[in-house]
Amino acid sequence: MNPAIDIATTAESVRPTDKTRCTAPRFDAGGGGINVARTIAVLGEPVTAVFPAGGPPGRLLEDLVHDARISMRSVAIANPTRESFAVTASDTGEQYRFVLPGPRLTAPELHRCLAEIERIAQDCRYVVASGSLPPGAPADFYQSLADLLTDLGVPLVLDTSGAALRAVRRGVHLIKPSVRELAEYTGRPLPDRGSRVAAARELITRGVSEIVVVSLGSDGTLAVTADGDEWFPALDVPVRTGIGAGDAQVGGITAGMSRGYPLDDAIRLGIAAATAALSTPGTAPGHPDRIADLFQRLSPRPDDSGQLAVPK
Repeated sequence: MNPAIDIATTAESVRPTDKTRCTAPRFDAGGGGINVARTIAVLGEPVTAVFPAGGPPGRLLEDLVHDARISMRSVAIANPTRESFAVTASDTGEQYRFVLPGPRLTAPELHRCLAEIERIAQDCRYVVASGSLPPGAPADFYQSLADLLTDLGVPLVLDTSGAALRAVRRGVHLIKPSVRELAEYTGRPLPDRGSRVAAARELITRGVSEIVVVSLGSDGTLAVTADGDEWFPALDVPVRTGIGAGDAQVGGITAGMSRGYPLDDAIRLGIAAATAALSTPGTAPGHPDRIADLFQRLSPRPDDSGQLAVPK
């Protein structure tokens, strides 16, 4: 609901007041849902991105989504689509990220977004809602979406935070907060596995979501259901940028579930997709061969022929 053109560049150093001379920028179609769609697409699954777009930046966003070979349904809005800017300093390796708030959407524009989702959702295996809400959107927008999809019988995968997460009360199939976002939701620190499982199970017992997947960064991933919990280790790889890795994880998990994978394998595919994205430029998704290799490292299981089964 709040997409962006992600601009990424590098500079020799970043200092206050001084002009920062940058290298040629990279432009990517960004925002949570679009990043998720890009990962699902490289994994070979059919996907359609639905997003609002306005002004010349909105037209560029549509071009970038088209260039990524993703089917799209864009909803015209009056105000221009936002841009986000990331600069990596070569001398320190530190990355500076500047995120703008996004255009203000009117009530009719928000209604058209929901109507567009309703038109296509009936033929979908899953709908993913990912990212922040734009100015003008009520905090319970994702709850309205969950209610709509419940009526249609389509599972919702949700990745959001803050007020948008707190306003969700029911109807989500899988929700994926980071451990920081989950701590903000509960209002208390979550220093260990026990406290994190308890916090995640609150979402389940309240009926908010059937499954809670907590991303722990380099400490791995924690999956919680009504029946139990499981921790999955992270893979240690060189990191080029962490932007979009969480979205890639959601994309991998959703692709796995849509293939009928058991939940643990779907989560491993999500970890593989997130890990592969760490070494790509900008917010580009990982290469499918790299994702398949990482999935194999995480979950080597022989198929009927005795060969290792790798996701197609």
